[in-house]
Amino acid sequence: MKQILIAQGAEAKIILSNGFIIKDRIKKSYRIPELDKKIRKRRTKAEAKLLLKASKTINAPIPKDSKEFDKIKMPFIDGKKLSDHLDNFALTKQKQILKQIGKDVAKLHDNNIIHGDLTTSNMILVKDKIYFIDFGLGFISQKFEDKAVDIHLLKQALEAKHFKYFEVLFNEFIKGYKKFKDVKTVLERLIAVERRGRYKH
Repeated sequence: MKQILIAQGAEAKIILSNGFIIKDRIKKSYRIPELDKKIRKRRTKAEAKLLLKASKTINAPIPKDSKEFDKIKMPFIDGKKLSDHLDNFALTKQKQILKQIGKDVAKLHDNNIIHGDLTTSNMILVKDKIYFIDFGLGFISQKFEDKAVDIHLLKQALEAKHFKYFEVLFNEFIKGYKKFKDVKTVLERLIAVERRGRYKH
């Protein structure tokens, strides 16, 4: 069984194996072993549960049942990572993509799913479908503040990575996000979040 390490961060290794992605949480030597195991088990279980819930609402990899407490096994999504390819498309297509992202995030937020790392690096385009990946920082919350922070992260990612049409693309995202029933409250909270961010600098 050939395994290829395709990414490694502070929290986990991402391994490609026989058409599946295995997310393997890294042991932390600075923690007491029993505590470390408990933390990794809890986070792995929470992420798998969130992925499963999200996959019933939007396009996301469906995790497989695993007896290994620190690993998540899921299908490999073979497509284009948006962070690398979005700028290469015609503006019309970029706008369509962002509007669809807005609709999908509205569905997540409608189910109180907070992605926690909403950037184009965690979105994969397969033909005309957008798949959301990496729910490692995600959680369940009914708070408008958490939903506003989710959107704020995406806005920052667009401004940093896709700055040429940043404002146009974010406006398209908002058009799609208006499918969310509490859009007005979340966008009001977004203004407050951004204001706080400005005061910190």
